[in-house]
Amino acid sequence: MSNIIITPAIGMPANDIVLFLASLRRFYNGQVLFFVGKNDVQLKKNIKYYDSSYLEVDSHKHEIIIKRYKILIDYLKEKKSISNIFFCDSRDIYFQSDPFKYGYEGSINFFSEETNIEDCAINSQWMRKTLGKDIFLELRKKHIVCCGTVMGKIDAFLEYAIEMDTMSKKFPYKKRLKYLLTFRRDKEGRGCDQSYAAYLIYKKILRNIKIYSNSQGPVATVYHLNRYNFNDKNQLVNDKNEPYLVVHQYDKRWDEFKNSVNKLKKELDIS
Repeated sequence: MSNIIITPAIGMPANDIVLFLASLRRFYNGQVLFFVGKNDVQLKKNIKYYDSSYLEVDSHKHEIIIKRYKILIDYLKEKKSISNIFFCDSRDIYFQSDPFKYGYEGSINFFSEETNIEDCAINSQWMRKTLGKDIFLELRKKHIVCCGTVMGKIDAFLEYAIEMDTMSKKFPYKKRLKYLLTFRRDKEGRGCDQSYAAYLIYKKILRNIKIYSNSQGPVATVYHLNRYNFNDKNQLVNDKNEPYLVVHQYDKRWDEFKNSVNKLKKELDIS
């Protein structure tokens, strides 16, 4: 049985995955799979350079966040040798260790941003425009749980993906009128899958889950992180002074991470 990291990257600039892969390959030599588009030529070359693989999928880059669950379901049904999956973003992540080398307690593991849904305008809007006002009012004081970093066993992950795909079809994002009238994509809906995940978690539909805190867990989702502490090895550490395995959303706090990321890129000999 093996581990695999799966991440969507359709339409991304080719160099946006380099820090992700260069930092990862210091610690992890296993499978990495990217969802890419037909025309992502240079992106595919960079993926291959780091001994990773890709799956061409039919999706617009603004729709892949939602469509990735159906793609994942179809992919996993054919893969019997996979044990654990890290399903994550790639553009705004770098690694400080092997993400699988941790004693995860759940069959599927989520990472809290330790900020209430109601205290984030974007997450509030996603929930109101998918699940509606009543569900928002019920769940608004619950913590945001990030869908850009999820770790789990294959059976639990398949169950999660099926539920997320079902939710996306039952509660699609309500587009703004100008996009509705012109049949265009409303980019504001990207990321609204976090509302579906919150519903599944806090309504206890998913079984045997574990939510790790942002301040003390193994994954940092740094946009809402309260403190930014680096050790003498240039690693971001949590409140227990333990290096995070994964650092996510560093670009949203560039002032705090600029020096650290540039130093890491220099060590990795990447631009």
